[in-house]
Amino acid sequence: MRVVALEEHFTVPDLVRRIDPNAIGRRGFRSRKPPAGGPNPVELLPEIGEQRLRSMDEAGITVQVLSNSGPGPDLVPGPDGVGIARAMNDHLAAAIARHPERFAGFAVLPMQSPDAAINEFVRAVRDLGFVGALVNGTTEGRFLDHPSYDGLLAAAVELDVPIYVHPHLAPEAVRQAYFADLLPGASRVLESAGWGWHSETAIHVLRLVLSGALDRHSRLKLIIGHMGEMLPMMLARADDTFALDIEHLQRPISRTILDQVWVTTSGMFSEPPFIAALLTFGIDRIMFSVDYPYSSNAKGRSFLDRLPLAPADIKKFKHGNADALLKLNEGE
Repeated sequence: MRVVALEEHFTVPDLVRRIDPNAIGRRGFRSRKPPAGGPNPVELLPEIGEQRLRSMDEAGITVQVLSNSGPGPDLVPGPDGVGIARAMNDHLAAAIARHPERFAGFAVLPMQSPDAAINEFVRAVRDLGFVGALVNGTTEGRFLDHPSYDGLLAAAVELDVPIYVHPHLAPEAVRQAYFADLLPGASRVLESAGWGWHSETAIHVLRLVLSGALDRHSRLKLIIGHMGEMLPMMLARADDTFALDIEHLQRPISRTILDQVWVTTSGMFSEPPFIAALLTFGIDRIMFSVDYPYSSNAKGRSFLDRLPLAPADIKKFKHGNADALLKLNEGE
């Protein structure tokens, strides 16, 4: 059966080298410890060809929807950021053109230049054929509910494509308050994949709700990864605790999120969070992802093979929901 994975990453080292190393350092990028018994994910990121396709084939993955892994153009202001975003999108479009049945793309955007980000979003979708955009967390401390990004949200609605809200490293003040004063490795992982990324993305979505941005853009479609970034276990509590303070909103918090958010399994391959996401969002809103190369395609495949879903539901999870949301070519 066709399998689509839609939080899968790449980078372009030559373009990353155009980013000021000081800006990269200020954003908190630090060296990752490579796994002892396997390939270094950072070394796998640039390759969009035979090695990646071989790994996909071994795991039975038909399509990867690719997105840029930071550092990226969101760190760069002005024309330089716009140029890096454009070049990264062109690089991805060329890779997709070589294997159009195996790859699709989310645009990377120059988020420090909101008007230019809209223009690049439109170009990437209309001219390059991309299926949406991926935004990495905050930009200079601003979430997507900031008024400067209202036009970007409107563009996603007009283009009828989703925005994937992906985690990012914490702003410096948050890093110092929440994640400092530990051993360096423990601090780095607590800030990122061990906890901080997921709570930040949940806050990002909640801010979009509470600011009224999702009411203003009620046809906006969002995707979040990692089994819903902690939201499945918190939606009922959010409805209860915010009930007296959200008279400005048109819908309850949970209703807004369930109306406008889709969830992927990226990087999480255990049943308890999947069950929580399934019970909260329903099978029509959950999509398979691996988070390659940070997670292995083999682990994703093993998780797929363990899930005790009905045939109609496993079809939705493996590809049907993604095909419908992203308007991918359907087929077995």
